[in-house]
Amino acid sequence: MSGQSPESPDLGPGIDPLLAPSAKGEPSPVLPTATVPPPPRQNQLIREVLRGSVTTTILAIVLAMLIGGILVALTDARVQQAAGYFFARPQDTLIAIWDAVAGAYSALFRGAIYNYNADSFVRGIKPITDTLNFATPLIAAGLGVGLAFRVGLFNIGARGQMLMGIAAAAFVSFNVQAPLLIHLPLTIAAGMIGGAIWGGLVGFLKARTGAHEVILTIMLNFVAFYFVAWLLATPGLLQRPGGTQPISPATPETAQFPSLFPAPLTVNWGFIVAIGATAFVWWLIERSSLGFRMRAVGENPFAARAAGVNVERIIFYAMAFAGALAGLAGVNQISGTITSGFGSHIDAGIGFDAITVALLGRSRAWGVFAAGILFGALKAGSFTMQVAEDIPVDIVVVVQALIVLFIAAPPLVRTIFFLPKEEHELSAKKRAKRAAKAGAAS
Repeated sequence: MSGQSPESPDLGPGIDPLLAPSAKGEPSPVLPTATVPPPPRQNQLIREVLRGSVTTTILAIVLAMLIGGILVALTDARVQQAAGYFFARPQDTLIAIWDAVAGAYSALFRGAIYNYNADSFVRGIKPITDTLNFATPLIAAGLGVGLAFRVGLFNIGARGQMLMGIAAAAFVSFNVQAPLLIHLPLTIAAGMIGGAIWGGLVGFLKARTGAHEVILTIMLNFVAFYFVAWLLATPGLLQRPGGTQPISPATPETAQFPSLFPAPLTVNWGFIVAIGATAFVWWLIERSSLGFRMRAVGENPFAARAAGVNVERIIFYAMAFAGALAGLAGVNQISGTITSGFGSHIDAGIGFDAITVALLGRSRAWGVFAAGILFGALKAGSFTMQVAEDIPVDIVVVVQALIVLFIAAPPLVRTIFFLPKEEHELSAKKRAKRAAKAGAAS
């Protein structure tokens, strides 16, 4: 047929030349196989968001609040009374449960965020300032614990570091006469140095002797507690002049954090210092060369040593920084929260609460900051819950423990809310299947 070349013979109607052998007997060309289109980018983005740490953290808090609501309902006298005739009038029990749970969390909101029953706007916003006031030492101590976590150190000695920071700051605040612009910075510096020495001691002993930091910090907590108790019980040291009780003098006004707003708002400049500490820790860990070495030691100390990092020195630096931040939390206690004099229990459990704050914040600076505000809100609102709704403060402690429990078990949260699982959470069969699909898509 005219117009055809010898390489493309006429094979008759309906036959594609590409499907037939070539005229020279060579095999026909291989046609491209059909490929499976990759999933849309929007679906991938949604999947990543759903199994991300932020979503898991929020759902962990929601789940803890739901369980807390169940506990509130179970312990409420009206619910118990209505449950006695549940099958006769079930609506009474449901209404009582709603009233109990809604009343509890409404009181928590009024005590922690905004009191809409107040007679003025200023008194209405006072709860949020109480929250920030409670959160300030939690943020500082949580930053210290979280920083140590990033270096692979389990620092549970924030209580002792706080107490030694308080002792050092108290000596400076009680014995130095200076204006506010000099006296307060000296008090802050003394508190941070006292905490840094106590934390650095742990780092030194671990680096030089290999002693475990958990044992060291537990024992040094007791040493610091009884040392401060002795200082408060000894005339001429930290005991209030003219008295016999183990309590210190009042903190001089020039060593106190000034209030950010007029009374009755309670937040002071200690919160601004906590923001500055958070920004510093973020820069130190995420942007500085020392922070890079700290993170390397936290990931794998053997690999870091092979890369030329002085692991022992990094351990000492990390514990010293952690102690300084805990000491800053102690300064806030005597210069911002309790200025009328303190006893040996001035730490108020903040040192141990800081562990939960660091865990909730995943040891990231701004995550710890947000977790500290959340725990400050729970603490501020718990008092209103107790007074207004006669709910034990222990319920809030249970909610805090549940939050940490669910944060520590993200697979459990994903299972409860039917979220996509991480790759390492899938079975070997499912991982192989997903890898085969990815290979076919590529």
